[in-house]
Amino acid sequence: MEKTPIRRNEHILRLSREHHFSLLFCWKIRQGVKKGIAPERMINYADYFRKHHAEPHFREEEEIIFDHFPDEMTLRAVDEHIALRRLFEEIISRAGEDDEQVTGLLSSLAEKLDSHVRFEERELFPYLEKKLNEKELSRIGNALDALPAGPRDDYADEFWLNKSSL
Repeated sequence: MEKTPIRRNEHILRLSREHHFSLLFCWKIRQGVKKGIAPERMINYADYFRKHHAEPHFREEEEIIFDHFPDEMTLRAVDEHIALRRLFEEIISRAGEDDEQVTGLLSSLAEKLDSHVRFEERELFPYLEKKLNEKELSRIGNALDALPAGPRDDYADEFWLNKSSL
């Protein structure tokens, strides 16, 4: 069965595009785990991704949308951001430790981030598109448009392709 792509309001489309990078990150981590890539390489990527994509993206959502419209749905998203930040930090702090435990944490991160993105795309964003009026959505769009360009997928160590260590 073919799935129909989710149509997103033009004012928050940037956030959905950024979510694509998060889902790609999850896939890459899963590939690395499946192929038995050294956890240190995946930790380095997780740190890069956290700094260059996840944290800026979380801040965008929190400062531009969630802080202005606090309710049960946006508070859930913020709570998930907090949990994901903690998991990123734990993984990064565990570099050089037991490979099996770190690999388990990386798998957990991929699962939790994937689930979070799917919550935002399938539940939160459609909810916000119905709840917010055009003026509020336009304000969000203008704030997002004023930000620097979004993430690039330019990480050098393509471990998910099972390349040898760099």
